[in-house]
Amino acid sequence: MQRLWKIFSKGIVYENPLLMLMIGLCSAVAVTSSVGNAVGMGGAMTFVIVFAELVISLFRKLIPNDARIPIFIIVIAAFTTIIDLSMKAYLPELSKSLGVFIPLIVVNCIIMGRVEAFASKEKPLDAVVDALGMGVGYTWVLVGIAAFRELLGNGTLMAAQVMPEAFQPILFFTLPPGGFMVFALFISFNIWLKKAMERRAAAPAKEAA
Repeated sequence: MQRLWKIFSKGIVYENPLLMLMIGLCSAVAVTSSVGNAVGMGGAMTFVIVFAELVISLFRKLIPNDARIPIFIIVIAAFTTIIDLSMKAYLPELSKSLGVFIPLIVVNCIIMGRVEAFASKEKPLDAVVDALGMGVGYTWVLVGIAAFRELLGNGTLMAAQVMPEAFQPILFFTLPPGGFMVFALFISFNIWLKKAMERRAAAPAKEAA
């Protein structure tokens, strides 16, 4: 259990795809203008990465090394198509709001990177846990940044007015430069959190010595 928790937690802090690996930033900035979009994108990404890693891990010994990249792309594209069509059918407004960023999950470096680096080498259970960690790590960053930007940029959360009427929205946060600024703040916080966790883990060893 401890081993699985270690795999899962890597995606949340130590190997967070956005804050530590810094991949998939363009789509992340684009969809974090509202919390609703962030939740939708995070959920879609988590669905695709979980099932893609599971399938690749299950068939990892049967996939020829020379053909692995095309096969990975086909698997990722299949699950991306499933979530894209499902959102168009059941969540049309969200699908329209996210636009091209759902189909572009196919070429998202986060999924391809984890499939290549982890799922193609590890057991199915480990692959699913890794995918869930990456998905949760990706989603909490998106939602956190979106909440910050939507609150300060529009005075709303999930399109509901939460700031007093006298509040003057700071439009800077609704623009891409504002998104990158908030990203920088989250990256700084994540580095601080990582170091704090490392110090806490090292404390018992120092006391024992």
